[in-house]
Amino acid sequence: MAMSWAYGYLTRDRMPEKDFYNQPTLPGLTPDRPVPPAPPIPDIIGPYKIESLLERGGMSILYLGTHPETKEPTTIKVLLSKYLSHADMVKRFINEAEIIAMANHPNIVQMYGHGEWEGGMYIAMEFIQGISLRQYILQTPISLAHALDIIIDIAYALCHLHAHGVIHRDLKPENILITESGAVKVIDFGIAQLLAETDVQQPSSKRQLIGTPIYMSPEQKENPATVSYPSDIYSLGIITYELILGKLSQGQIHLSLMPKGIQKILHKALQPKPEDRHQDIVDFIAEISAYKNSTSLQKEKKVGDQISELAENMRRAQMTLVVGVPPQWPQVDIGFAGHQGISISGIYYDFFEIPEGAYGIIMGEASSKGAEGVIYTAVLRGMVRSLCRLTTKPVELVTLLNDILFRDSMSQLFNLNYLIINPQLNQLSYISCGYGNLWLIKSGETTPHKISTQNKVLGFAQETEFIEVNEAWNIGDVLILNTFATPAVKSSQEFSEEQFEQAMKESIGRPPQKQVENILLKARVLANKLFQERSISLISILRKE
Repeated sequence: MAMSWAYGYLTRDRMPEKDFYNQPTLPGLTPDRPVPPAPPIPDIIGPYKIESLLERGGMSILYLGTHPETKEPTTIKVLLSKYLSHADMVKRFINEAEIIAMANHPNIVQMYGHGEWEGGMYIAMEFIQGISLRQYILQTPISLAHALDIIIDIAYALCHLHAHGVIHRDLKPENILITESGAVKVIDFGIAQLLAETDVQQPSSKRQLIGTPIYMSPEQKENPATVSYPSDIYSLGIITYELILGKLSQGQIHLSLMPKGIQKILHKALQPKPEDRHQDIVDFIAEISAYKNSTSLQKEKKVGDQISELAENMRRAQMTLVVGVPPQWPQVDIGFAGHQGISISGIYYDFFEIPEGAYGIIMGEASSKGAEGVIYTAVLRGMVRSLCRLTTKPVELVTLLNDILFRDSMSQLFNLNYLIINPQLNQLSYISCGYGNLWLIKSGETTPHKISTQNKVLGFAQETEFIEVNEAWNIGDVLILNTFATPAVKSSQEFSEEQFEQAMKESIGRPPQKQVENILLKARVLANKLFQERSISLISILRKE
């Protein structure tokens, strides 16, 4: 089945290929027209408090909002005001809301509510922390087995939609999100259609595309109003090819590059005539699952699978450097929020009890990134745990650790935060090497106080004098510890100290867990590039009675 073809051929009226792929994909849109400036961010949309702008598209604007009851972050999609008088656009927006509300599946974005507000129409959906499948394919090594897992999850989402009579019509990597936990979420139902419905027909000479050309089935290019379930299966076939290939297809399909067991499945899924394809997504799932569980999978692994599997194993190893659930300590309430970036990085944090009713919290990170950084941070973790048996005094521990690291042949620099809290004495001791600051929010106050020690990174110089800070820590006081980078590289973070302080102010009064989640979310919105590049951790510690 070693066949290949380019599926970006001419349309029915022989439009040149370049023009075909550059034409508008929704009727009524004029992409050549300059985009007007974004309107001011509203305070409230429906019952949702608006926090910030997330993204602006051709038809709509996405805002980050807060759910009025759960206080969870919520994505608010608003139809641009210029389309409120466009009957077809309004119909599509309402249709999208109804379809999302109808769907209830772990691999489909969840609906919270929709309706009208003073600025027009809105849809409220779950906020998904993750990246598009397009980004994932471009930036992440994907093994054959993992690619098949993702494909099956997407197919299950389609199965749920098809069972409810819904055709997605715009399935593409940009409309599939991979969450931080690795889950798959299908989004964007702006041009989805119920099988029983039909679009308003335009004359063939004026008919415009509905969908994304590269992922469209031939019949959708011919007449988007008459597609059925096999059209979605065709789109999934293209995505399957790209996931297994490990790169975007750019309109060229060469099945000879696929494992032999996959060639047969894709040959059927990508047939030009819909009647020759899988008629039911269940059949596609069955064939992919059978291949995944067969002996052929091991025999037909991709050339780069060892590298991909190593990366996946390193991600699992990365998770062993952190504590899954914060400890339950008397007189202390702890909240933790973390983000694992696309790039592998080694962030280590640990909690431990100290004699005489005190507790220790350590956060550390190697200067190297990738798999190397995970290994070096694991070495740091072992050293810290051993030294904690010898001393609990921050300066002594850091001095010993620095001397060992400076002499060690791995020649690594390390950032480290070390915090000791003692509820019995109402006191804290803190030392920071390379990282930013500890923040103290005193009970009843609304301004965070910065606690800084300005020590050098560990391993930089042998005879370094380290400074620790001791402060009162009373009932109701909150401490916020973080792994944001040092002030020296603050400009590359895209998340300034002022923005961090403002995010803390907005979270004052919330329980520690909600507090760090809110701060991390704010940082993610303002510093999206930073979050793609590295992992981030935040810990909030409330002193209770």
